[in-house]
Amino acid sequence: MAHKKAGGSSRNGRDSQSKRLGVKRFAGELVPGGSILVRQRGTPIKPGRNVGRGKDDTLFALIDGRVQFEHRGQRGRFVRVDPVD
Repeated sequence: MAHKKAGGSSRNGRDSQSKRLGVKRFAGELVPGGSILVRQRGTPIKPGRNVGRGKDDTLFALIDGRVQFEHRGQRGRFVRVDPVD
């Protein structure tokens, strides 16, 4: 019997590129100012002391220092950068 190869594969392949979200620098790490700490959608982690927030909710270090994460109960999770002496 003659068989026709399954069609439709040309209609596939429209999946979006992965966005590589997540924590990029972990607690205790030394970072230079401007380093990206967390890439996220929305603000599950909020900016603390010496941390800025970009328009896409990316968190980044404003100064050179050591990364620290903290839980503040109802207020949520925060990331801060402590200056190194």
